Amino acid sequence: MPHESTKQIVLCPGQGAQAIGMGQAWHEASDAAREVFNEANDALGLDLAALCFNGPADKLNRTDVAQAAIYTVSVACHRALVADGKLPALPAATAGLSLGEFTALHLAGAFGFADGLKLVRLRGQAMQDAAEANPGTMVALTGEVTEDAVVALCDRSRGDGVLVPANFNNPMQVVVSGSANACARAADAAGDVGFKAIPLTVAGAFHSPLMQPAADRLAQALEAVDWKRPVVPVIANVTARPHDDEPVSIRQRLVEQLTHPVRWTQSMQWATQNLPGRYAELAPGKVLSGLMRRIDRGTKVKNFAQPG
Repeated sequence: MPHESTKQIVLCPGQGAQAIGMGQAWHEASDAAREVFNEANDALGLDLAALCFNGPADKLNRTDVAQAAIYTVSVACHRALVADGKLPALPAATAGLSLGEFTALHLAGAFGFADGLKLVRLRGQAMQDAAEANPGTMVALTGEVTEDAVVALCDRSRGDGVLVPANFNNPMQVVVSGSANACARAADAAGDVGFKAIPLTVAGAFHSPLMQPAADRLAQALEAVDWKRPVVPVIANVTARPHDDEPVSIRQRLVEQLTHPVRWTQSMQWATQNLPGRYAELAPGKVLSGLMRRIDRGTKVKNFAQPG
């Protein structure tokens, strides 16, 4: 699998990057992007483009809509960049944050666009349903947030609830996830160990054991997809290393991702050390570019939230 320094490593955003208007400039600027939106609308039987461009925000932000919308916008952006000669059709490697891992696998040839869209739509619905059945929340911790210190805080604050590290976003921010009472205890205790705690407005306790029902549903859906081996490295969130090429292993890592932490910090540390090249972040948003500045300031990420 090539990853020469002249090649592109493509980063794919996850949930939270959505915003009203996302993808509209790409839709207006590129026939290739419009084709992706049309394909998405047909596959889902809803006007996803209208939701992306006009909202309403409360509907776009729903987990079961946002995931399909972000996946579509990212792929539309990529196809537009390829059509315009700004990115190669096949990246040297790909990585994606949580939901973005599905986009990354699609770009690496693991499955077709429509199959991926249906997967992320189901994944979002399953996560929304699990969140409603097993209420929970998430808290961002900032400061010198080593993994050992975060695990110790979770152990101290868990009580009889659920509380685990969920997202290693950068060396200065880790998100914990679990039962509402346990998250509240962690937020209260964070200052004692030098962290600042920021409760997050989220639908549920993502990347925690409370998502097990969603993981079970996703596992079934993954079996029904026509899988191929990725033709370039795709970094797995759970291991922070490239996926094994075998589809059975990839499916297992994707199921695990719903109940295990997203190791984005470690993924990007591995990538910058082992995948020299030019890094590009697809639309929507600029979250991953911002995280990279905290992870490896020497690695510049070209952001493509907008054409131009």
